[in-house]
Amino acid sequence: MQNITRVSEFHLMGFSEDPELQPFLFVLFLSMYLITVIGNLLIILVIISDSHLHTPMYFFLCNLSLADVGFTSTTVPKMIVDIHTHSTVISYVGCLTQMSLFLICGCMDDLILTVMAYDRFVAICHPLHYQAIMNPSCCGFLVLTSFMASLLDSLLHSLMVLKVTCFKDVEISNFFCDPSQLLSLACSHSFTNDIVRYLVGIIYGFFPISGILFSYYKIVSSILRVPSPGGRYRAFSTCGSHLLVVCLFYGSSIGVYFSSAFSVSPGKGALASVVYTVVTPMLNPFIYSLRNRDIKRALWRLLRKTGSSQSLHHASGLMVGTAAK
Repeated sequence: MQNITRVSEFHLMGFSEDPELQPFLFVLFLSMYLITVIGNLLIILVIISDSHLHTPMYFFLCNLSLADVGFTSTTVPKMIVDIHTHSTVISYVGCLTQMSLFLICGCMDDLILTVMAYDRFVAICHPLHYQAIMNPSCCGFLVLTSFMASLLDSLLHSLMVLKVTCFKDVEISNFFCDPSQLLSLACSHSFTNDIVRYLVGIIYGFFPISGILFSYYKIVSSILRVPSPGGRYRAFSTCGSHLLVVCLFYGSSIGVYFSSAFSVSPGKGALASVVYTVVTPMLNPFIYSLRNRDIKRALWRLLRKTGSSQSLHHASGLMVGTAAK
């Protein structure tokens, strides 16, 4: 295939172009996107509105939900529009923008999950010093550091793609501008780019996973020393939701890596990408709300407060109307 030196657009070839399948895909991804956005925004609203949830754990959960909304919003709306318009085109600038935002939000997800593991480690292994260690300044610093590290990751990938002056093809076998796919389209692979990619993989992949595994090793060791079964259950129940989300996120991400490495079918790689870009952010609010009593209580309080305010507003409207008559 002839090499392309000047590229003004790419083609996203993630899913089937069968016309009979397009309406189903449109409804499916639109529904999943709406559920993801509404669910995560509801979690954020509940945490902000309830003073009982103004703790480090829920502060990190609020940031995780915000990152999930951004993570999904960088890819799914474009895919929904493409399905509706039967178009696969994305401009070069649009592709770089989507890739940058995708990396920022995805890396934030990764690092916030690591920070949440550290929070649970301090809460269970050092409960007497928890308030002193996880103070508001420390929590803000951890989130800000995660955001700056995510920006750095996005910047490094963007610089690597901008250095590419020759592409073998303009077809990306995914439904979004995957950075690894873009770099694989380069005509030649530089040694510097390979080194940077390996370093980024170690810093943003190996270190966070190692931190989470170490935290849970310490957590499990501490829980096993609790004499009563009830105490062990209460201690582990505080991190059960987080552990489930970590398994979903990293399990699907590793699945995508192996599917892209060993699968020859582009559609299978795109389907695997859906799991961690769409399905996992959609399930996070349900996992935390259904398994967390504090979230459920705060949600019911918010619903009762909303219902009471609507009833009061309706009653005042009736009183004004009666007085006017």
